[in-house]
Amino acid sequence: MTSRALPRLAPAALLIAAALLAGCAPEPGTAAGPAPDTSASAEAPSPTPAMTVSAEAGGPPPTASGSVVSTTVLPRDCAGILGAPARAALASVPLNDAAFGESGSLPDGSLRCVWADPAADTAKIETTIAYAERNPVIDFFNELTEIGFTCYEPAGGVRCEKTWQNARYPVTDGRTLFFRDGVLIDTQFSHLAPEGYTTGIIASVWPAGAATPAP
Repeated sequence: MTSRALPRLAPAALLIAAALLAGCAPEPGTAAGPAPDTSASAEAPSPTPAMTVSAEAGGPPPTASGSVVSTTVLPRDCAGILGAPARAALASVPLNDAAFGESGSLPDGSLRCVWADPAADTAKIETTIAYAERNPVIDFFNELTEIGFTCYEPAGGVRCEKTWQNARYPVTDGRTLFFRDGVLIDTQFSHLAPEGYTTGIIASVWPAGAATPAP
């Protein structure tokens, strides 16, 4: 599959999108109750970065510099984001062990999930889900294509992925990113890549029938 340059959203289109989506996006972490926040933007402080980046994996993703227009509510439960096949495959793998630092639902509203045994030399999969601004993400995705990532546009969003040989062990490492509606799902893995992992997360964050804004 050949990647093509992904288009940025023009400033005028950004303004139109903000107007159309005004009043739709709740603040991350807002609890149910009277008078819900109907702001069109979600405050997005810098999220915790996913794993240690490498030359093969590319750099850290861009972090939101302010508010992000989104109609999507970020998930708050790591176990709940998985589809059935990935949940079964990871059933015996420790989730969010303290050895891997802060995880779960973070103060900035993002979600960081780490499946790994701290006693193992390899076998780890880590995902961060956070709000992100479209144009910086698209620029980042275009940069990733220059180091071998393949990008395409499934499920109403943009997906980029790449695998490579681990530098130390005879196992496969990789990274998969998916962006849709102001939300970036960033997964890095080493020798642990359950079938349908990212697809299941996408289906969890955007259930069937959910609105599909332009990617």
